[in-house]
Amino acid sequence: MRLLYSFIWGLSLPFALFRLWWRGRKEPGYRQHIAERLGFYSRYDSTPTIWVHAVSAGETRAAEPLIRALLATYPQHQLLLTHMTATGRETGGKLFADVQNRLRQSYLPYDINWMIRRFLMHYSPQLCILIETEVWPNLIAQCQQHHIPVTLVNGRLSAKSLRKAQRMASLILPAAHAISAVAAQSNPDAERLKELGISHPIITGNIKFDVTPPIVMAERGAALRRSLGDRAVILCASTRDGEEELILDAFLEQFPLLEQPPLLMITPRHPQRFDEVAQMIEARGIAYVRRSAFDHNLVTPISEKVQLVLGDSMGEMYMYYAMADVAFVGGSLVSLGGHNLIEACAMGKPVLTGLHTFNFSEITDQAIAAHAAVRVDGARSMLREALALVGDDKKRQQMGSSAHAFFLQHQGATSRTMDILKPFIH
Repeated sequence: MRLLYSFIWGLSLPFALFRLWWRGRKEPGYRQHIAERLGFYSRYDSTPTIWVHAVSAGETRAAEPLIRALLATYPQHQLLLTHMTATGRETGGKLFADVQNRLRQSYLPYDINWMIRRFLMHYSPQLCILIETEVWPNLIAQCQQHHIPVTLVNGRLSAKSLRKAQRMASLILPAAHAISAVAAQSNPDAERLKELGISHPIITGNIKFDVTPPIVMAERGAALRRSLGDRAVILCASTRDGEEELILDAFLEQFPLLEQPPLLMITPRHPQRFDEVAQMIEARGIAYVRRSAFDHNLVTPISEKVQLVLGDSMGEMYMYYAMADVAFVGGSLVSLGGHNLIEACAMGKPVLTGLHTFNFSEITDQAIAAHAAVRVDGARSMLREALALVGDDKKRQQMGSSAHAFFLQHQGATSRTMDILKPFIH
C-alpha cells in the first residue's frame, strides 16, 4: 500500500507545486523556499539536533512551551522546527525571534521517500517530535530506516479523523505502530489513538495551557480598547468559511435595534480570507475598519459610526482577546470541529462556542462544566448570549474568573511531556 501511496505522490508532485504557486498569489510565503519542499537545503552544522514538526500556525503556537523547555533543558542542542504552511513558518519566526541563534526553521519535504531521505541525511536529527496529528507514512518509515525515534506529542484524534484513518488502515497502521512514544491531550484522544494502532499512549494534557500570554499583547489590547471609548466589545475569533455570513446576518438583525450597540470584532482564522470577509462586510453596508488601518501604537480613536473591526493581522490573537468583553471561538458554528478555547481562558474571558466542537470535545465539555464557557446553537443565539453577558457585569466577571481558573488548573503538560521525551535525547 505504501508503494502505491508513493507512486500517487510522485504523480501528484507537479500539481502540488502548481498549488504552491497558486496560493502564493495571496500568500507570498508559499513561493519562497520551494527547494526545501523538495529536499534541498543550505549548509547546516553538525550540532546535535532535536526536530519538531508543527504543520501550521496553530500547531506552532501550541508547541511554544515545549520548544522553550527543550532549548532550556538541552543547551548543547540545536532545534529544527519544520512546517508545511507559510503561516506556520511566519508564526514560528515571530514566536522564536529571540532564540534564532539556536533554532532553525524549514519546510518539511513532501512525503516522498527520496526527499525525506535527503532531509534526514542533511540534518541528522536525534529525535522527531510530531505535534498533534501528523502521521506521514514515508516520513515515519524513513525515520525507522535511519534509526531516528518518532514521537507524537500533544496528540489529538477526533472520531471523524479516526474513521478516515481506519479507511486507510493498511497505510496508516504500520506508521502508527512505528511511533516510539505518544503523549495524548485527553483520555478520549488516547482511546482513539489506541484504536488507530498506537500502543500505550500516555495522557499528559494539552501543552498549550502552559503558554504565557505575552505582556505586550495585553498592553496593545488595552490601548486598542481605550480607542473605543465606553463601547463593549464582542469578539468572534478564528472564524472559518461559512461562519462569517451567519454572524454578519445575525448582527444586522439584532444590533441596529440597540440604543448602544457593542462593537463587533471578527478575526478570520486564515489570512488568505481577510479580503473575502471584508467584501462580505461591505456588501451588507456595515461600517467597519480593518486592524491594518490602525497606526502602530493603536492610539487613533475609532469613530462611533464604526460598527465592526476586521482583525486582519497575524500573531495578535492575545491582543484581540485582551480587548474583548466576550469571546466566541469559531470553527464551531459549522461542522469543522471548532478551535481550542485556551487562549480566551488564559485572558480571563467568558467563552461562547457552537455545537460543532469534535476536534476539542473533552476540553470544551470541561470548560462548560467549569462555567467558563457556554454552548450556543447558532449565530443568532451566540450574539443574543453575548449581548446578555455584556449587559450583566456580575455574570460576565464570574465567567471570566472561572475561565482563568480553568486555564491555571490544566497547566503542567509540558513537564509531563518532557519526561516522555527524555530517554530519546542524548
